[in-house]
Amino acid sequence: MADQKAPRATTNRSTTPGSDTFKDYISSQWADRPDVLPEPREQAPFAADRRARLSALHPGTRLVVPAGSAKVRSNDCDYPFRAHSAFSHLTGWGSDTVPGSVLVLEPTADGHDATLYLRASAGRDSDEFYANPEIGEFWIGPRPSLTQVAADLGLAARDLADFEAVVSTVDAETLVVREADPDLTRRLDAVVEAAAEQSPASAVGDVTPDDDGTPGRATSADLARDLSELRLVKDAYEVAQMRQAVTVTGKGFTDVIADFDDIVAHPRGERLVEGTFNRRARADGNTVGYDTIAASGDHACVLHWTRNDGVVRDGDLILIDAGIELDSLYTADITRTLPVSGRFTDVQRLVYEAVLEAADAAFAIVRPGIAFREIHATAMRVIAERTAEWGFLPVSADESLKPDHQYHRRYMVHGTSHHLGIDVHDCAAARRDLYLDGVLEPGMVFTIEPGLYFQPDDLTVPEEFRGIGVRIEDDVLVTADGAENLSVGIPRTVADVEAWISRD
Repeated sequence: MADQKAPRATTNRSTTPGSDTFKDYISSQWADRPDVLPEPREQAPFAADRRARLSALHPGTRLVVPAGSAKVRSNDCDYPFRAHSAFSHLTGWGSDTVPGSVLVLEPTADGHDATLYLRASAGRDSDEFYANPEIGEFWIGPRPSLTQVAADLGLAARDLADFEAVVSTVDAETLVVREADPDLTRRLDAVVEAAAEQSPASAVGDVTPDDDGTPGRATSADLARDLSELRLVKDAYEVAQMRQAVTVTGKGFTDVIADFDDIVAHPRGERLVEGTFNRRARADGNTVGYDTIAASGDHACVLHWTRNDGVVRDGDLILIDAGIELDSLYTADITRTLPVSGRFTDVQRLVYEAVLEAADAAFAIVRPGIAFREIHATAMRVIAERTAEWGFLPVSADESLKPDHQYHRRYMVHGTSHHLGIDVHDCAAARRDLYLDGVLEPGMVFTIEPGLYFQPDDLTVPEEFRGIGVRIEDDVLVTADGAENLSVGIPRTVADVEAWISRD
């Protein structure tokens, strides 16, 4: 394989030797490395089935699904690489994906042939081995061989250099996951645009910057939609991964509670919550599935509080919204609101039990055949009834629930549920009539997460309520005849939470 130059040069601080003597010496006297082939990973047949279902949706069309490349954090330092979710879903490759890889589904007479293009491992006689800090083995470790990847994933695997033949022949009907690798998308666009200049009549199509497409012809937006909708119903492997993600996430919450004394003693205790949870995420998974929210006191009224730089005080509630992503990239998404002292005050308990009532009411209706939006409506009825009962609304609960009123939404502006899986907000490109207006099917996994948030300066509520924020979030699986709360084992009732936290 030819030597590869690092895209971001570091010659101004490089001290890598360049003499022929050094090159000869560093490339010699290495033990043979056997090309041991792994058994196919558990998810390989599931990924094959997903590809087959996608193939049936786009007969006769080439599909390009990039993993993406590492993203710059600062200068020549990158964020940890995470493959695009569609790529991982279709290949079964998770946290160990080689950056820059591309899955191509090439149309055939009876479907598609799937080929995975990846940067093959370089020999230790190449400059890349020791001189390229972005991809060189000496810097980041060895890459698997093509034969190892093929055996592991049950996919044909070819060197990334061979992908150039695909690029050179891309046509206007090729569909690509455009946001996965913007640089690659621009290259494909350029090929189509060049073809259009040569033969305008035949080069009108999809792989263009505006992605308009031609009437009746599928577009890359259609591909993104289909990839999202393929994930609405989870297969057996995905359900098992969700169970495992929830289990280790529960351990992360327990770790945080065990550290409460140190957390309360630190001036930025929220950061310790984040750090403790992240430790579990890295030990038992790949990382966190999203930025942890560790919101103590009135920070809990900020829905996406991720600064996590505040103090954690005895007597306050702390809202922790966190999930662990496994090496398969499937993630949990759990919220628990905990009394730091171990006991709820009377007002805190009142708010907490109203939110729990809303969550339980929403869960109670979940079964195949109901509309997804009914979950939110059910939770909102409880929120409206309780805030009206407490005198916070200028109208009755029934009046507030009317679409042109919605006074109760002042205290919960977010939705109650979202699909969950390989993305924390999974299936985001699915059509509305299959998502919000969709009908529940066995195998769907989503959250139920009502809340009440009384801002510290909200004059519509009594002073004793101000600064209290409560959310309870669980991960729910639709079953053949109802639903299963995957996270019910993580304490959620007042009595169970207080027993969980007790430091007596």
